[in-house]
Amino acid sequence: MARLMALVIVCVLTCAAAAQGLLGSPPPNAPSAGGQPPDSTATPPAATPAPQEKPVELPPAAPVLPGSPTAVVKPFYEHPGLELDPAQRKNFIDPAKTVLDKSDALRASGEGECLDPNMALDNADYDKLAVDRSLRSVEAVNDDEAKVVVAFVVEGHQHRLEWKLKKVAGDWKISDLLSVTGEWALSQYQCE
Repeated sequence: MARLMALVIVCVLTCAAAAQGLLGSPPPNAPSAGGQPPDSTATPPAATPAPQEKPVELPPAAPVLPGSPTAVVKPFYEHPGLELDPAQRKNFIDPAKTVLDKSDALRASGEGECLDPNMALDNADYDKLAVDRSLRSVEAVNDDEAKVVVAFVVEGHQHRLEWKLKKVAGDWKISDLLSVTGEWALSQYQCE
């Protein structure tokens, strides 16, 4: 049931993105289906009222199971910036852990920062309440590997991130964080 619910959420998020302008409507002077430009002398068809669109209602979020990949990811949305806390390294493995360790060393040296302070929120300025209202996640597990896709809206802009996890000694550990929206990956940062 949880996997079915997760699939429904992914479908709803994908359809919502398409409905919000990715497909768009043709410009007013676009050629007709036959490839001919519209006849400017023809009488335009009578206007028909646009159908009323109801907002898409997302199903309630599935409960987060203790020890699941989603349970490992969830705290990073409850406490933005938590991924930079050295006490959280127990939740990471390589390649993400190496990048975070190098970032810690750079910060400790006083030479600056390598990583943005809110990577879990796609490095966007955010209103936590707005993120909490729109936050949705979907988990996919394949043997000892998992992905948790997280989507949320910040100031009208949709963001989607993918957390990659691997099972190590029975516990899920984060191996990478990718922004589908921002086209970056934690594993690609060079913190030296």
